[in-house]
Amino acid sequence: MSTTVADITVKTITGEEKKLSEYTGNVLLIVNVASYCGYTGQYSGLEKLHQKYQSQGLRVLGFPCNDFGAQEPGTNEEIVNFCTRNYGVSFELFDKVHAKGDQQHPLYARLTNSVEPKGDVSWNFEKFVVAKNGEVVARFKSGTTPESQDLIQVIERELQAVTA
Repeated sequence: MSTTVADITVKTITGEEKKLSEYTGNVLLIVNVASYCGYTGQYSGLEKLHQKYQSQGLRVLGFPCNDFGAQEPGTNEEIVNFCTRNYGVSFELFDKVHAKGDQQHPLYARLTNSVEPKGDVSWNFEKFVVAKNGEVVARFKSGTTPESQDLIQVIERELQAVTA
């Protein structure tokens, strides 16, 4: 089974289809997000990572998800307004996805089977780091904040990696 995400297509928050191969050469931080979660404050840290590392090639991709405690019930427009108004989010947001279950998005099927610990996403704000070549290289549980040194070290290592 492939451990890259390059062949997967997702929908932007405005409904356009986008191939993740368009991000080849960038490091991705993929996060399932929700507006009404105990971890929602992590939007601030995600935005700080985006601001600090965007010029070096980091792309933070937020995927709203209502799978956990129905904590993302809003429409795409409501989600964008909430994130912009409350957290100044300028990183990319995408169409709402299922991170687990029968309707799990192909992206999350790939992410959750590519790196340890394998298995379903267990809550909102789980983080996956994807290398410049589209390979999934790290997974961090919800309690790992965007400010975590463990997460930042992986991001910085991948940003400095030379692609073949």
